[in-house]
Amino acid sequence: MASRKIKTRVLELLKNQDLTTIRVILDQYPAKDVVNVLFSPICREDPLIRWPAIISMGDAVLRLAATDMEEARIVMRRFLWSLNDESGGIGWGAPECMAEIMCRHRGLAEEYIHMLISYMRGDGDKPFQDGNFLEHPILQRGLLWGIARLSRARPDLLVEKGADKDIPLYLDAEDPETRALAALAAGALHLKTTRQTLHQLTADSSPLSLYLNTDFVQTTLGAMAQSALEALDQ
Repeated sequence: MASRKIKTRVLELLKNQDLTTIRVILDQYPAKDVVNVLFSPICREDPLIRWPAIISMGDAVLRLAATDMEEARIVMRRFLWSLNDESGGIGWGAPECMAEIMCRHRGLAEEYIHMLISYMRGDGDKPFQDGNFLEHPILQRGLLWGIARLSRARPDLLVEKGADKDIPLYLDAEDPETRALAALAAGALHLKTTRQTLHQLTADSSPLSLYLNTDFVQTTLGAMAQSALEALDQ
């Protein structure tokens, strides 16, 4: 099928089908073609289109890596470039896609997880400048979604790279969704030093709609903090 027809078909699927159907049908198309098409919908404001596109990107890159690891690395580098100031873009959806891909593929996680973590860090004094801090609140939200996702899929790699020291700072973020995702990560990684802050957050009734486990969850910041506290004791 020509690339233009694939693009049209993929966009139709994302608008009109459930995630299970989308994944089954997209699996029939060449992985590289699917990847190229999905770079557009991962940037959409409509969450009903954007989130299936992000999950589908993970599927497609997983298939791509199975046959051509270098092509999969090129995709990861494309996401990194989109978050670079010199790219001229903003990088919408890039942190979420990188995290989803790394959850699905251990090898890519081992190669690139340090870069995702670097977006939580500011630049340090030379020669220790390893930070690429994301200032935009929406990008921070996407970043913490990715960290929370990885905290359940690759906790060992996050701790190995020191992310457990960066996550607590986001419990004080202005955005309630970012705080909730940081709480989720703190609980999953058993960051006991966050207990007092999490306890304070349990009183926050800010309503949230979070995309977790391939579905939308209606909750509150306080409920997420309470769940994190319970996870600390498990």
